[in-house]
Formats: sequence, C-alpha cells, structure tokens
Amino acid sequence: MLSRTAASLYWIGRYVERAEFTARLIEATLRLDALSARPAGKTAWESALLVVGAEAGFAATGAETGQREVSAFLSVAPDNPSSIRSCLDSARWNAKSVRTALTRDAWETINRAWLGLRNISDMGDSRATLAMIERVRAETRGFEGALGRMLRNEAYAFLGLGAAIERADNTARLIDVKYHLLLPEGEIVGGIIDRDQWTTILHTVSANTAYRWLYREELKPWLVADMLICRRELPRSLAGSALEVVGHLAFIGKLLSRQGEADRLARRRLDKLGNTSIDSVFARGLHEYLESFLIENAMIDRAIAAQFKFG
Repeated sequence: MLSRTAASLYWIGRYVERAEFTARLIEATLRLDALSARPAGKTAWESALLVVGAEAGFAATGAETGQREVSAFLSVAPDNPSSIRSCLDSARWNAKSVRTALTRDAWETINRAWLGLRNISDMGDSRATLAMIERVRAETRGFEGALGRMLRNEAYAFLGLGAAIERADNTARLIDVKYHLLLPEGEIVGGIIDRDQWTTILHTVSANTAYRWLYREELKPWLVADMLICRRELPRSLAGSALEVVGHLAFIGKLLSRQGEADRLARRRLDKLGNTSIDSVFARGLHEYLESFLIENAMIDRAIAAQFKFG
C-alpha cells in the first residue's frame, strides 16, 4: 500500500469519528440546555466549545454564545476546521483519492453526509438542529456498518486506527472539561446539576446503559470517570481506544512486516492503563493525568505518521 493511501485512510477514520463525536456533543448539549436546572444550561454551550477546542475560533466570530449560534459554528461553519461539515469535507476529499480502497457503501455514506450539510448555513431551532444531527449520525452509523462489511485488510486497519486515535482524544477532552470547567460556581459535586451533566456526558459517549451494567448503582462521578478511563469493555473509554490502537497496529505490522516506534508507544500506553486505578488517577490529579494522556496520544499519532511515511 502506498504511504499516501494509508495516510488518507487514517485521516478518513479520524475525520468521520470527529464528525460523529461533535454531532453527539451537540445533541447532548441541547438536552442539557433544556433541563430545568438553568445554571447548567447557561454554561452548556461554552463547555461544548471547550471540549472541541473551538472557543477561540467562536469568540473571533463575535457571536453570542447561544444554542443557535454555537450549534451552527460546530455543525456547518466553513471557517471552523473542526465543524461537522469541515470534517466531512476533509473525509470526502481523502475518500475521493482512495476510492479503490473503499467499498461503495463506505464512499456513499461519506458523500451523502457531506451533501446533506454543504448548503446549510443555519441549524435553526432546537428541533431542526436535532433532526439534522440525527441525519448526520445515521450516516456515520452507516459508515461504521460499511466498515464492518469490509475485507479485513490494511485499508480496514488504517481506517480503524485513525478512528481509535481520534476517539481517545475526544473522550479525554470531554472528561477534562467536565471535571474542571463545567460545574457552575457555587454548585456542589453530586448535586442535581452535577448529576444532570454526568448523565448528559454518558449520553455523549453512548454509555448510559453500560454504566448500569458495569456498576449497578446510582450515578457517581468517580465511577463515571473510572468507566471512561479504565474499563476496556467500553469502546469509547481511554483503555478501550488504547486497546484498539494496539490491535490495529499489530494487524498492520503483521500484514506489512513493519513495526516500530508507534507499536512500542501504543503497547506502553496500554500497559500503563492496565495498571491504572481511578484512585491513583485522582491522587495524581485528574487534569494532570488527562493532559499527559493527550500528549501521549499526540506522540503516538506522530509516530504512526513517521512509521508509515505519511509525509
């Protein structure tokens, strides 16, 4: 496989995963904003911008931090490189260059999702926004389904590798913003607003039911953090994403007879996560732990690019 083909597949995986996460984040924020606990609603859209690192870009627009303005910026703004439309545009551009490596279904889901957003500039009210977000999510689910029917070859593995790296980054940022920035000043940890926010975050990563299965008790913030960081059973957890990265790299290495620094870093991260407890994370400092994880994830991303000569 050509290096540029591998790079395009890897970034398709990242961009589609980022688009889906942003769609989930917008939906969850809409639900949080609609809660009766209004102090949470006032900061909900600011927190959404912080999760995806778009606060500076949005501030530069001079727009008011409200549902309509922020959801449009995160969904369809062409000048926001992390908006859903920008991600789908980049995914489609990469997909066009590697059409022969993708199945017809995989290409069509990316193209349909892009077509559905390309002429939209305003997401409208909450109901219209939710309807649009559901269409985007339906297409990204369709893309995942198309991948599930792909031949298990290096193309499949590079797509999955990109998605897993992106997923780890998204989940770490989500946890960090919640613990340090989302709870309104003067509110108590474990109060009504805090519980509402954690429920919304579980919704963002599709883990409400998983929490009940794993812990079988009322929602507790430290248990949510434990699940999102340490539990390999949850695909969107840090440990679950790290396991997937190691698996895809091992598969690619076996097919291409090429292993290197990315494999070493990924295995080291997985081993560390296997020996990590949520108590040790809090003892070190959750923010510090997540910052370190994000730096490590970026190092693995760069090592992947160097190992497979993405250019």
